Amino acid sequence: MIRDTIWATMIAFVSCAILIPLLIPALHKLKFGQQVRDCGPKAHLKKSGTPTMGGIAIVISVIIGMFPCMGKYPFTVPVIIFMLTFGLIGFLDDILKIRKKKSEGLKAWQKLLMQLVATGIFAFYLYSHPQIKTGMLVPFTGGMQTGIFLHLGIWFIPAVFVIVLGTDNGVNFTDGLDGLCASVTIAVSLFFLIVSVKENIPAAPVAGAMTGSLLGFLLYNVYPAKIFMGDTGSLALGGYVASLALVMQMPLFIVTVGFIYLIEVLSVIIQVVYFRKTHGKRFFRMAPLHHHFELGGWSETRVVAVFTIVTVILGLFSFIGMM
Repeated sequence: MIRDTIWATMIAFVSCAILIPLLIPALHKLKFGQQVRDCGPKAHLKKSGTPTMGGIAIVISVIIGMFPCMGKYPFTVPVIIFMLTFGLIGFLDDILKIRKKKSEGLKAWQKLLMQLVATGIFAFYLYSHPQIKTGMLVPFTGGMQTGIFLHLGIWFIPAVFVIVLGTDNGVNFTDGLDGLCASVTIAVSLFFLIVSVKENIPAAPVAGAMTGSLLGFLLYNVYPAKIFMGDTGSLALGGYVASLALVMQMPLFIVTVGFIYLIEVLSVIIQVVYFRKTHGKRFFRMAPLHHHFELGGWSETRVVAVFTIVTVILGLFSFIGMM
């Protein structure tokens, strides 16, 4: 499994590193540029027109990286399919944004409906599959052999909806600065990769393929970004993180390892509720949280570095809790 993981990582990295330079001029030619929100930080207005939908290369690279060994790791197939499905939802959203020349594509209810249908099918698949276990390892109780598992029975299905939709929106909100979402998700993906190897869970290759793909993407997405992943990428990444964690019986670890995703979502919720309750006052300078720090004087690169470091530290902390 280790050899397959290394190869999947390297192939995905090279694939994405090659695909992005081919994709950037094609997106320029099609005028598939980012539509920046007027209500966002003023410094971001200069990013308008930067090619978006780079998530296409991320998804394709993961599939290419996994292709040689996919048949040996059947549990990774639903992860890839789910990632691809959510990527397609994001792709449709991006296309509509470009056509409308606005920062909003699909209506909220349309996007939610598509996500609910995809999640429902995935939840039923996991629950009914005879070889996939639905127990959830409780963090800091030990590893797969010694840890305590939470068994929800039929309530596993509604739990999947909460886990998937919460994670996907968290990843989507995290995609707001150059290199932020990719960097944080690399750290999250590496955590699951290491756990897979330690616990002999046959999921390491797909985690390696995603890590390699995102590293290749970062070559062009670090500040100043030459391309953005768009909702095509962020929704695909959210689907990947949630589905991988569920297949590995570790969705509860998203709260710790994916803490950045969580606080990004909570910052938006807090901002909206506080704004309504106080008739116009703001709890944060701007939400999601990364904009709060940005408007506080932090550079984009500093926010990305701090958020990534926090994710790495929390990943190490979570890993220690499995020993």
